[in-house]
Amino acid sequence: MKKIKKLIVIIINLTIIALALMYAYQKYQVYFKNPWTRNGQVRANIIKVAPRVSGPVVYVAVKDNQYVRKGDLLFKIDPITYEVQLSQAESSLQRSKISAKGKKIEYDRLLDIQAKDRGAVSSKDLTRRKISYEESLIQIQIAEKKLQAARLNLEFTQVFAAVDGYVSNLDIREGTQAVANQPLLALVDVNSFWVFGYFRENQLANIHIGDSAKVTLMAYPDTPIDAVVDSLGWGIAPKDGSTGYNLLPNVNPVFQWIRLAQRIPVKVTLGVLPEGVDLRFGMTASIMVIDEELLPDTSERPMETDKPDDRDIGSSSLQASSNVSVIAGTSGSNNNKEGD
Repeated sequence: MKKIKKLIVIIINLTIIALALMYAYQKYQVYFKNPWTRNGQVRANIIKVAPRVSGPVVYVAVKDNQYVRKGDLLFKIDPITYEVQLSQAESSLQRSKISAKGKKIEYDRLLDIQAKDRGAVSSKDLTRRKISYEESLIQIQIAEKKLQAARLNLEFTQVFAAVDGYVSNLDIREGTQAVANQPLLALVDVNSFWVFGYFRENQLANIHIGDSAKVTLMAYPDTPIDAVVDSLGWGIAPKDGSTGYNLLPNVNPVFQWIRLAQRIPVKVTLGVLPEGVDLRFGMTASIMVIDEELLPDTSERPMETDKPDDRDIGSSSLQASSNVSVIAGTSGSNNNKEGD
C-alpha cells in the first residue's frame, strides 16, 4: 500500500514538472519567436494651423490642450483692413462696369454711322473703339476676381479647426501679430493615432503586412491593445557619410567584434482602444508582432496579401495571442535579450 502511495506521489510530481516544463517552453517560444521591441512611440497627424492673411489677433476662442471639433472657431484676426479692401473691390467693379458701358455706347455709335455712310468712319477708328470696348470687358472680369479675392481674405480672418483634435502649444493672445502662412498653434488629430515600432533589421523577416500585434503603453502596462502591422519602413537616415569639416565625410568609429543591428520603423495600426486608455503623441509603447504559427489553431491563419485591409484577422487569433502581451510591456528585467 505504501509503495502504491509513493508511486502516486512520484507520478503527480513528474506530471507537475512536465507541465511546468511545457509551460516554460511555450513562454520561451513566445519570447524568442515573436518579434518585439520596447522602442516604440505613439504618433498622430499634427495640423500646423496657420492663418492665410496677416493682421493682429483680436479674439482667441480656445485654450491650450482644449478639445475642438472640425469647424470650431480657433481665433480671429482684425477684419477692418480686409473690410476696406472689400469695399474698394466692389467700387472698382462698379467703375469697370460703367466704363465698359460708356465704351460700348461709343462703339455702337460708330457702327450706326458706318451703317448709314460707310465712308464717314475709318476702319482704323472702328477697330480702335472695338478693342477699347473688349478691354473694358476684360477689366470687368479682373475686377470680379479681385472682389472674390477680397471676400475670401475677409473670410480668412476667422480661422477654424480642420479636424477633430486637441489644441497644443497655444502661445497666442489678443494683440499677437499673425503673419500669413506662419503656424500659430498645433492641432493633434484624434482620429489618426498609430504606433511606430523600431525593430532590429534581423527581425524584419518575421514581420509582414497584416500580421496581428499587441501594443502595450508604458502609461497602461496592464492594458494591451490589439493592433495590425500596417507597413514597414524602406529607409532610415545614415549616420556615416554626411558632410563634415572641410566637406569631408563623417565616419563614426565602431568595434570590429560587435555589429549593432539597425532599427527599421514599422507602422502599426491600433484597433479599438480599451476603456480608460487615452492616447497622446509621443507616448512610449512596446510592440509584439504575433507569429501566427505559434497560435494553437493554425487553420484560421489569415491568407498572405499585400494589402492589410484584405486580411481576415479574426478576433479569435488576437484573443489567443493575449497571453503574450504582458511580455512586451513588462520585460524590463530582460534587457540582455532586447538590446534596447
